[in-house]
Amino acid sequence: MTAELVALGSGALMAYHGLVYPAVLRQMASRSEPRQPKFQKVDRTQPPSIEVIIPAYNEALGIAAKLRNCAQMDYPAGQLKVSIIFDGCTDETYPIAKRTFKELQDEGLSTAALSLSEWHYNRGKVAVLNQAISESTADIIVLTDVSAVVEPDALWRVADEFADPDVGVVCATYELETEDSGEHAYWSYQRWLKEAEASVAAPFGAHGAFYAIRRSAWRAIPPSTINDDVLIPMQIVEDGYRAIYDLSLVATETEAASRETDLRRRLRIGAGNLQQAIWLWRLADLKKPALAFIYLSGKGLRAFTPILMVAFLLSCAVLALQGALLAQLVMAGVLVAMAVNIYEAVTDGDLPKLLRPFSAVGYALGGQVAAFLGCCQYVFGTRKPWRRAADNTGVPDFIHPLARMGKRVMDVILAVAAFVVMAILFVPLAIIIKLDSPGPIFYRQYRVGERLPDRTNLFLLTKFRSMRTDAEKHGAQWATKGDPRITRIGRFLRKSRLDELPQCLNVLRGEMSVVGPRPERPVFFERLEDQIPFYIERTYGLRPGITGLAQVEQGYDEDVEDVRSKVMHDHAYAMQLVTPWEWFKTDLSIILRTFVVMVTGRGQ
Repeated sequence: MTAELVALGSGALMAYHGLVYPAVLRQMASRSEPRQPKFQKVDRTQPPSIEVIIPAYNEALGIAAKLRNCAQMDYPAGQLKVSIIFDGCTDETYPIAKRTFKELQDEGLSTAALSLSEWHYNRGKVAVLNQAISESTADIIVLTDVSAVVEPDALWRVADEFADPDVGVVCATYELETEDSGEHAYWSYQRWLKEAEASVAAPFGAHGAFYAIRRSAWRAIPPSTINDDVLIPMQIVEDGYRAIYDLSLVATETEAASRETDLRRRLRIGAGNLQQAIWLWRLADLKKPALAFIYLSGKGLRAFTPILMVAFLLSCAVLALQGALLAQLVMAGVLVAMAVNIYEAVTDGDLPKLLRPFSAVGYALGGQVAAFLGCCQYVFGTRKPWRRAADNTGVPDFIHPLARMGKRVMDVILAVAAFVVMAILFVPLAIIIKLDSPGPIFYRQYRVGERLPDRTNLFLLTKFRSMRTDAEKHGAQWATKGDPRITRIGRFLRKSRLDELPQCLNVLRGEMSVVGPRPERPVFFERLEDQIPFYIERTYGLRPGITGLAQVEQGYDEDVEDVRSKVMHDHAYAMQLVTPWEWFKTDLSIILRTFVVMVTGRGQ
């Protein structure tokens, strides 16, 4: 009964957001007065001043084309400034920009408006925007990405829109240079949605590729802002200005969106949607019913759609296992849609028309899963500083993006289940631990986490205490079989692996994975790094795990030789992450074997 209620409730809300809201919005847009022609064209002899601000971080592949696009903009040089701010780039972006700047001068193209500023350390896009806009004296600020190109007359179109003093934001429409069928359906829908929202009240946010704001209407955004292209324009709308969605103003995204790039973008969007739904609550002002409707039914509800979708699919899975025919059909449709979308991604081939709707559904489902993970990162405070979606660091990622996404989804689901188990067992275990030996219930210890190109993370691992509090009074040492430092209840906790239940909190915070290499203590890490070849690489781009291939094969470490053998298993496990199917089979096998260890009490 509970699963049915969850499925009905979450399904109804998603149906309202995805079907009812667009239908009502379409009707409202069709009944709204047609948008009047531009207020007036600005005086071509005295146009407003415009500053184009372009934050750049590791954009070596696109910076030359962007400079050339800027040099071709048709606008009076005395009224135009193009500020390209290189935010601590670690690749060849800045040298390429300087070389291109010189080439433009040699070719006789105008470079008077171009300004190149290099920041020697990375501060993030929000810091760049806040400082650059606050220091600007222009009438109009245009914000654009390096990877976006516009027509030469784009700035005149922007200036004409701002001739209306009530206009505070002008949004360009958005196109991808290359799209698969799923992306095409998604972005076509997004463009239609913004157009309809603009007809009724205001487009909710802008496409970050290219949009403009009135400088006098701008307010600084918080440093923790995720989606600046939503918060900046909507703060201006919140203050009473109009936002325009100009279909004649087109920004074309030239950067090919790989699956990994797209997943990163959707992670950011998911976290950003939840953040902006909370921060922009004033838009639900009933004095402006059309705008309140768009906020509550559109972006506001959209922030929670990924959570609703996960709840809906989980409840359908439960009902399908109970024999519910409709739930079985839903799950079958989901699997087919995901399979078609994955097939299209792997083969890069054209799909038959019959299968294209399945690809679109699969793309949407994958995006919602990524958005759900972004919501989890935001809620648990584990998101990293947001950069551009395709961060060209030059460091290859050996994990397939679908495997990485699936791994995180599995982590969250299993960690939530483990948290429920821990909540049930907490009181009796806490009492027994306290009665068995003096000391705290939990044991916290620094461990070495994921290794990244520029650092290796440390985190505090949490477990139920299984040893005496004076266990390491003579220094750090490995546990051994029959270790006298282990308490009576601790021996049971270790054999059943129940001592590791609190690590579900580390998993939810994004510090650990359910399956992965064992998280080592820093005091042993340096010693092992010196004695074991390729030891440090075992957690490169990979979070350590509660369990893993090495753990189910060998159990706990007792000496360096045990660790040396485990490193082989850790690298063997990493090789299985290259393809989604191999990852899934391997992780499922390890989790089942760990469950057997817990039930049979074969842990040390």
